[in-house]
Amino acid sequence: MTPTEAVAALRALGRPQRLTENARVGIPNDSALGITIPALRTLARTVGRDHDLALQLWETGIHEARLLAAFIDDPARVTESQLERWVSDFDSWDICDGVCGLFERTPLAWAKAVEWSAREEEFVRRAAFTLVAGFAVHDKDAPDMRFLAFLPIIRERSTDDRNFVKKAVNWALRNIGKRNRALNSAAIEMAEQIRADDSRAGRWIAADALRELRGEAVQARLQVRESAAGAGGIHARAKSPASARAT
Repeated sequence: MTPTEAVAALRALGRPQRLTENARVGIPNDSALGITIPALRTLARTVGRDHDLALQLWETGIHEARLLAAFIDDPARVTESQLERWVSDFDSWDICDGVCGLFERTPLAWAKAVEWSAREEEFVRRAAFTLVAGFAVHDKDAPDMRFLAFLPIIRERSTDDRNFVKKAVNWALRNIGKRNRALNSAAIEMAEQIRADDSRAGRWIAADALRELRGEAVQARLQVRESAAGAGGIHARAKSPASARAT
C-alpha cells in the first residue's frame, strides 16, 4: 500500500462526530479524523508490517496516521534517531501510549525509559513511565532487579503534578506491584515513601497505588500466581531425572 492509498483509507474511516469525544478526553482535533482504535487495528492487519510506510505515515502529521504507523512498524528496524524524532512529536496521551506499544519492543526501550524520565517535556516524560508500565505486563523475562532499579525514579518524578505525567507514574508503580509478590511488597514500600514525601501529586499517586496494590483482588491474583509457580516447580522437580535418581 502506498502512503496516498493509506491516507485515503484513513479518510474513508473518519467519523467527524467522534471529534467531540476526542476533545472531551484530551485528544487534539486539529489533525484528527475521528477513527476508532478497533478500525485502525483492522486496517493495520490489512496493511501488514511495513517500516517504510510507517515512516511516511508519521510525516503526514495526521493523528490516526501516526497511530497506524506505530501499529504497522517493525520494531527490529526502529532506530534510536526514530525513537527520538517520534517521541519529540508526541502531543497527546493516546499517541504517546499507542506508540509506546511499538517502542517497548525495541532493544533500546529500557535505556530510553530511564533517559526520558529526566526530560521535561510532558509527553516525553509520560513515555518513560508508559514504557515501564508496559514492560511490567509484557516483558515476562525481565528480572525483578530492572523494576526495583526503576522504583527510585518513580519516587523522584512523583512530584510532577502534570496530569498526564502523574497518571503514568502511578500506572508504572501499580503495574510493577502487580507483577509478583516480591515486587508488590517493594512497590507498596515505595508508595509509602512517596506518600511521606507529601507532594500533592505524590499523595494522589501513593493513595491510588496503595488502594489497588493492597486490595483483595490484586492480593488474590498474586496468591494464585505464586501457588501456580510453586506447583510448577514441584512438578518440574518431580519429573527431573536427577530427582528420580535421588529417590
